[in-house]
Amino acid sequence: MSITAHRGEILHCVEVDDDADDKNVVNKKSENWQYSLEYFEDGLLVLKDGYIDSVGDAKSQLKTLPENENIVITEHPNSLIVPGFIDTHVHFPQCEVIASYGKQLLEWLETYTFPAESKFSDPEYAKEIAAFFLDQLLQQGTTTALVFGTVHPESVDAFFTEAQKRSLRMICGKVMMDRNAPKELLDTAETSFQQTRELILKWHNKDRLRYAVTPRFAPTSTPEQLANAGRLLKEFPDVYFQTHLAENKQECEWVSELFPEQSNYLDIYDHHNLLGKRSVFAHGIYLHDKEWQRLADTDSGLAFCPSSNLFIGSGLFKLNRAKQYGVKTALGTDVAGGDSFSILQTINQAYKTQQLQGESLSAAEAFYMATLGGAKALDLQDKIGNFKKAKEADFIVLDYHATALIKFKIEHCDSIHERLFSLMMLGDDRSVKHTYIMGKKL
Repeated sequence: MSITAHRGEILHCVEVDDDADDKNVVNKKSENWQYSLEYFEDGLLVLKDGYIDSVGDAKSQLKTLPENENIVITEHPNSLIVPGFIDTHVHFPQCEVIASYGKQLLEWLETYTFPAESKFSDPEYAKEIAAFFLDQLLQQGTTTALVFGTVHPESVDAFFTEAQKRSLRMICGKVMMDRNAPKELLDTAETSFQQTRELILKWHNKDRLRYAVTPRFAPTSTPEQLANAGRLLKEFPDVYFQTHLAENKQECEWVSELFPEQSNYLDIYDHHNLLGKRSVFAHGIYLHDKEWQRLADTDSGLAFCPSSNLFIGSGLFKLNRAKQYGVKTALGTDVAGGDSFSILQTINQAYKTQQLQGESLSAAEAFYMATLGGAKALDLQDKIGNFKKAKEADFIVLDYHATALIKFKIEHCDSIHERLFSLMMLGDDRSVKHTYIMGKKL
């Protein structure tokens, strides 16, 4: 048995029904999402064999450590220890087209996305990009992600192989796409079913890996393919489902033409039994009241992707509606529509999109979406998302002195809320001093 500990400022979210020392809870519970923030100015995070053993005030915690153990305690001065960030929507095959100029969604797919994804039939190329992608995530403090592959099974094999090498908790799926795309990127309703099924049997629940059934979005799947996606969810009820939803006005108009028999965009997926507690829909900018209510009723989640929504010009996500309806909502970088792998930069953009709508996004709400809220959106709250006992020890150390500007700003902050907000607005990969996976620094 290996026991280690980390000492410094510690912050995480706790469920409102969890036991927490009131003196360390630094905000009242959220009115919309059920959490509070627990903060230790001088905290100790104790790990046992890669899992959380305890967290609390350092002086109290030190008294409980076994005296006969040679326990290594790592000090983290001028830093904030937090759970690893969670990215609930990102495309690993699109790394090379990040920050490409001047197209909105449908033109973006034709001009950049499809040509880039056509290369992933090559296993060696897929492996190279998967390794680069995962290293980028870790550098940015992202320890779990819900990831799109390409239509090629080789892309998923490469991704999971590289994720397994790093002992990461990752979710990925082969894109299912049998129409309205270049010929070299099309499968069929039957081949996508068979290939997806084989990949589920090969990778789902292998070590820390999970599989997601992944139609790109309704316009590139026939009703037969979507029906087969529903068959897979019925056969394997613990797998995930991911796709896009109501991202762009032109897209929504196209969907209405392709599926005139359905009452709204979400109803297409609902009709094929694709909603549920492990279903995550990216974007959701243009939703009607019935769609919001149906997402809530089925415990489905939304990935809020502000960087992508701004960069591609799609629109502004209505976070207040998500909170009003109690829809699980987390953050997605949506690389490469998004122009940064950084969850901190994504929060920066999220704050601004809400300001443009006359709404405020607090540091606490943003932190929740990036950690425990992300875990809940992925139905992984029993494994990651905070520092409760027996959870997996994926965490990061944020540097208060990462840049001269951040250091200067932090020195003029009076509370943990102000320091956290400053990190979110000014931070990027330089702010992530260390990333730990199952207690080991990568």
